[in-house]
This record gives sequence, C-alpha cells and structure tokens, in this order.
Amino acid sequence: MEKLFTTLDKHGVYVRLPQSNAGNVNAVRKGKRIMATLRERRNIGKEGIWEIQFWDEYQRRRTITLSGRKFTRPTAERLRNAVEVLIDKKINDNPTLHKPTQTWVENAVPEIRAKLADFGLWQKPSKHTVRELWDEFLDRYTIKTDSTRKTYLDARRRFDLFFEKQNELIAKLTKERMEEWKEFLLATGIYGVATVAGTIRKTKTVFNWAKEQKWLAESPLKGVTEGSFRNPANDREVTMVEYQRLLEACHSQDWRTIITLARIGGMRPCEIMVLRWSDIGVGEKKNRVRVFSPKLKQHEHLREREVPMFPEMVTELERLQAITDGDQEFVINRYSNRDGGVNLVQPFNTIARRAGIGNVVRPFDNMRASRATEIERDYGAMAESLWLGHSQDVAKKSYLMVTEEVYAAAVAGKKVKESVSKADLEPSPEVTRDAT
Repeated sequence: MEKLFTTLDKHGVYVRLPQSNAGNVNAVRKGKRIMATLRERRNIGKEGIWEIQFWDEYQRRRTITLSGRKFTRPTAERLRNAVEVLIDKKINDNPTLHKPTQTWVENAVPEIRAKLADFGLWQKPSKHTVRELWDEFLDRYTIKTDSTRKTYLDARRRFDLFFEKQNELIAKLTKERMEEWKEFLLATGIYGVATVAGTIRKTKTVFNWAKEQKWLAESPLKGVTEGSFRNPANDREVTMVEYQRLLEACHSQDWRTIITLARIGGMRPCEIMVLRWSDIGVGEKKNRVRVFSPKLKQHEHLREREVPMFPEMVTELERLQAITDGDQEFVINRYSNRDGGVNLVQPFNTIARRAGIGNVVRPFDNMRASRATEIERDYGAMAESLWLGHSQDVAKKSYLMVTEEVYAAAVAGKKVKESVSKADLEPSPEVTRDAT
C-alpha cells in the first residue's frame, strides 16, 4: 500500500495525499498562506506547555514548544504568527521579510530566536570575527587584478584602525558602529571624502559577501551612505597652456604621447598602456582611435569605445610612429607592465616640476576631467559620455568642473559655449600603422 503524507491543499486545509504526489506539493502551496496552529497542552501536576505546529518545506510536521510558566499566551500567539510568516518566506522564496515580524523576532528573548534557528526559520548569530571575515574574503573572493586587491587591502587597513579588536564578532557590529567608523576616518584628516567613500564601498562588498555565506542576516553597512567620490580640494584644471609647457618639458616622445592621449584623448593610464597601433585610425573614415578599458572590461557595453583623432593626437602619434620599430605591437613601450601596475604619477610630476607647474594632485584624473569639461562644452553631453567612456551622471559627479575661463566669461558678461562649425567636424588626417 502506497505511503501517505499530510500537507495543505489550495484552501489551506490539511489533507492526506499519496507519496507519489509529493513533487506537486510545492506547486500547490506556492502563493498560498502557510498556517501554523497553537495549542496548550497540560499535564497533571505540571506546568502547561505551548505547542506551535506547522509543516516545513519538506512536508514534515514540526512542533515548537514553549514553557507555559515562562511565556504567556500573547507571546505564544506572536510566535505562531511569526512562524507562519517565516515558513511562508522560506517556501515561497520571498526575498523580503515582514518588517513587524522581523522587529519582533529581533527583540524577542534569545530562547525564542534559538528555537526558530533550530528549525531553520531564523539565522543563528554568527561566530565569525572581523579578522576571519577579511582573511576569508581575500582568500576566497574572486579579485581579478592586483590593483583591485590593493584597494581591498587598503580598505582593510583603514577598517583595522578603528576596529582594533580582531576577535570582535561581526554579528555584533551595528549600523551605528559603522557610522562611527566613517566619522572616525573623516576626522583623522588623513583621508579625503572620496577616499572614505571608496573605502565604505569596498567594505560593503566584504559584508555583502559575508551575507551570501550566511554569516550574517544583514550587513551592518546597510543604510550607511558612502558619501561623495569627489574631493573638490583635489580638483585642478590642467589648461591648454600648461599642456604645451608639459610637452616642452618632456625628454622623450613616449611621454609627449602619454600626456597627449591623457589630456587631449581623455584616456585613463590603463587604457594608454594597452593601446595598440592597430587601434589607431579605425572607423569608416580612419579618423578614430579604438580604446579598450581594462577598468571596465567586465562591462561588455563599456569596455570599448572610439575617440576622435584630435589634431594634437595626430601630431604626437605621427612623431612617435616615425621613431618606433615597425615590429612594435603597442603604442607605448617604455614600460612593460600593462596590467595597471605602472605608476605614471611620479614621472609625470617630475616633468611638471621641470615645466614650472609643480606637482599636480591626481594628474591623470585632472587631465581627464579638464578634457571632459571641454568636450561637454564644445560637443555636448552625449559626445563627452561616449568619447570618455562613462555615463553622463558619472561625468557630473566626478569629472565636469567650472574652469577659470567660465568664471572670466561670466564676469565679462559673455557666454563660453559656442556652436561647432562644420570645419571643426571634418575628419582628422589618417594615422595608421604601416604594415611593413
């Protein structure tokens, strides 16, 4: 005789079904309210016991018991209601949890939370420490580049400055503590608002990973704002006059080309290092440069873009081409490391000092921002977004700036923005790599 099992039908009534129908049970139960029952069982000469009974996701009849001496009927009824919500969340794959239920369980006595955890309805407090969290994350999480790993190591170092007790349990960290950490970093005077924002973002990734591992029910950084990724104190326009002085101070054509690609092409250092001669002179009229961005390689629609062959770029690329060995694949061959590990800031500032400009804070970011501002002004927001490889929202938040030219024009009662003539849009002369 075939075995029977008990479950709920579509009307919420307990029924006995053949075991062969077990595979269809979840289809019957999905989207239906899951019921739990409460009853008081009394034994002669003993305190009463509250019993909350329900059917779990495996069609097993389960019973949670509470001491009648320690817990009142209203508490038992609240627990029954919580069980209905929690088992419904589990069976129907509901990603959200009824807020009043969550609040009640979080504020309930530990014994109730422990009983719910025993039946898989609530997550037991994590025993993982902050040291274990960071060690495990850095060991197990897929980090694609050395430069990205360094940003996580920097975030950990800043985390450890505040959370000195490495044996502190991550389950005990609260949003309030994380807000205190953020304020601590800002108050040190060592880190700018953009650095702190980046640190918070990286640490959020770490705690979200812990949540995926079921170490946490929720990240303590949830609701903590990252802040601005732009530090106005570090904004500095690199003018075209300064660009010319930088070129004159360069001792190699490699560096003249690097500075031109950054200031005129708006290219990131990592993009300059992987630029190939085969990327020069693409498009129907051979008047564009194809730019591959290692930073955005995981985003298929952003990792490649085409930049116009601005006249300044044509001049420097032709000069470099004339002195470069014909077998060279890459445009820049002064540095062999092409994975983002080359530090171009120090040699740039050596050139800047020689040019009488002095050290430039975040020089490549500021050259890119200066060019973004010019392109947005002269060719429009869409061209700026496409040519520099970021969204218009990112441009506003991180790149566009009000230049001295704009201030001067405003004081003089003039407008800076001018229409682009047809002559300005004519294709630039070709620069292609000779196949021979």
